[in-house]
Amino acid sequence: MKLASTRDIGKTVNFHEAVLRCLPDDGGLYQPVSEADLRPWILYMDEKTSFSSIAGTLTSALLKDELSTVICERLAGTAFSGISPELRQLEDDLFLLELFHGPTGCHKDFGALWLASALEHILTMSGKTAVVLAAVNTVTGRSLANAFAGKKHLNLVLVYPEGMLSGLNAGWFIWNGGNILPVEISGNLTDARTLVRETYRTPEMLEKYSLTLANTANIGRLFPQIFFYMFAFSRLRKKIQDDIFYSVPSGNYANLVAGLYAWKYALPVNAFITDATPSLCCDAAGNSVCLDAMIPPAKRGGADPAAPSNIERLEQVFALNPLLLKGFVFPSEVKSSCIPEIQFETHKKYGIWLNGDTAKAFGAVRGFRERQETAGAVVVFSTNHPAFEAEQLRATCGEPPEIPDTVRQSRLPVEGKKLSAGDLASMKKLLNDFLPA
Repeated sequence: MKLASTRDIGKTVNFHEAVLRCLPDDGGLYQPVSEADLRPWILYMDEKTSFSSIAGTLTSALLKDELSTVICERLAGTAFSGISPELRQLEDDLFLLELFHGPTGCHKDFGALWLASALEHILTMSGKTAVVLAAVNTVTGRSLANAFAGKKHLNLVLVYPEGMLSGLNAGWFIWNGGNILPVEISGNLTDARTLVRETYRTPEMLEKYSLTLANTANIGRLFPQIFFYMFAFSRLRKKIQDDIFYSVPSGNYANLVAGLYAWKYALPVNAFITDATPSLCCDAAGNSVCLDAMIPPAKRGGADPAAPSNIERLEQVFALNPLLLKGFVFPSEVKSSCIPEIQFETHKKYGIWLNGDTAKAFGAVRGFRERQETAGAVVVFSTNHPAFEAEQLRATCGEPPEIPDTVRQSRLPVEGKKLSAGDLASMKKLLNDFLPA
């Protein structure tokens, strides 16, 4: 697989280079520059094909020039052993793709597990080591820690805001023989991101520790989200004869971009639906418009290593034909005040609970159907386990979802290393103490 920056498609790198040095020097993001035709594999899969088999087959098809078939299948098998998304049918033409059936109840489990497995294989083959750096809250930190714990040639540094370090197994920590360094700073998530941003953008630190990232700035973190669409289609292809639409929460546009890549790889899909944001919304005529596209990439700031947006990748998908965006991606405004109503209605009608982001995706479907006279099935992506928002859902729906052990355990506090200053000098000293180069 060849990849290039969203700001310079003329200079390509291979997948190994892109996941280890995950941000191009020009400030862009890595994106695929070739379009593999995965139709033979997609049409071969059906409801009996496991998620790990789908992931292994597609990993091999896309990375065959860099990794053997055996390695690709082992990589995916290691990542997704015993776990899978679940597709639920709510109506004849409405489905819910639940992405919270990983080990921590967070949809990021799937991307983190695949990235950790890929990095371990790549570093083992090359004899190198790397340090993965991330600013996290409780849910994301637990997801990443679970994925990277025990991985060879890898250390994971998690930077938490004050009071959010919980739910981790202390046996994973570096001072207990593990490979994870949890750091709690005085400040909020913005402060944690600032520290990670400064650390990653310091050339000395980048080189000394071979720093890489575990968010979707790293194409290896975004790449496995393509498998969600392939999995859903494998379950629908014999059921649905009409059009198929996918509705995804906007977030940082990672799932939407992954869907667009899946489409370029021959996934049958008629359009994507999402909730509108200031970056991707509708003009006065109701057509999709990407406001960031009005600013030339060269005049923008560089990609944020701590809290990336994938909007620039989305723009590049439609760079050759911007008009295609208007007929293929449909954002609908979903006001925050409407989310409790959506949660209540879906619980009453289907007996399910939705977290806030998933409620936005449902609201976007409602807006799409009001504007479009198009028949077809819609698959809504459901992200984190609703039990993470149990108290809010109790107030909204009258009863809370059952809280599984995976969510309950996330609330147990643990002790990490504290940085009262939260500055770059303190971070350098901490890494030097625990991660000698």
